[in-house]
Amino acid sequence: MTISIGAHVDQADPIAEAKARQAPLVQFFLGDPQGYQGPEFAYAGGAEELRADAEAAGIDLYVHAPYIVNVATTNNRIRIPSRKLLQQHVDAAAAIGAKGLIVHGGHVNKADDPAKGFDNWRKAIEATDLKLPLLIENTAGGENAMTRHLERLEGVWAAISGCEQADLVGFCLDTCHAHAGGNALETVVDDVRRITGRIDLVHCNDSRDDFDSGADRHANFGAGRIDPDLLAAVVRDAGAPVVCETPGGAEEHRADFAWLRERL
Repeated sequence: MTISIGAHVDQADPIAEAKARQAPLVQFFLGDPQGYQGPEFAYAGGAEELRADAEAAGIDLYVHAPYIVNVATTNNRIRIPSRKLLQQHVDAAAAIGAKGLIVHGGHVNKADDPAKGFDNWRKAIEATDLKLPLLIENTAGGENAMTRHLERLEGVWAAISGCEQADLVGFCLDTCHAHAGGNALETVVDDVRRITGRIDLVHCNDSRDDFDSGADRHANFGAGRIDPDLLAAVVRDAGAPVVCETPGGAEEHRADFAWLRERL
């Protein structure tokens, strides 16, 4: 089984970034990952040319939604703009022919019943016109997070499984987040599949911090706290395309790809 491996890259020219890494896929932001002002196309030719150039080069594109999107929260001043931003990024990612839009699971406030967050996820899926797969990603920190712990992920999935567009909601498994979030990498692939039925993408990252630290700090392969064989086993068992969100540029990423392939 050949697994496609790529990296998170700068959004100005994802095609050039992919070629510099000899990668069949890349992930990037469309606009500011910390801002509400909506997606922007940094690619010189705009959305249409990016789509055409990626197709011509045989490169798969993945878009990461802004970090600030939190459709689970009970805070209307965050939830409502988050939903709007999510739809804008769905539209923009679809316009460039992306294979998926990755979004973090978000969180509720400390005093909130997690069930409110699950239901807000359901409402968000029902309110969004999904034109491509929306891949919900597990996160590393926070006791009120929707997708750090497996039982919360179960709550999210149960809430959205009855939605009309449920088949367009997939899962992105981040190895650093799973490790830092306190999920055993030995069983995480099976655990997640039991809940979601699918893993569409793997964010393969080593972790600078210890198991269950709650810290989201990525490291290059072999430079962090995750057992190398475990990291490779997760990728192998998941059998999905891989995005390395590890530090550095093309050279460091090529070294990470080689490290991973050797162990696969």
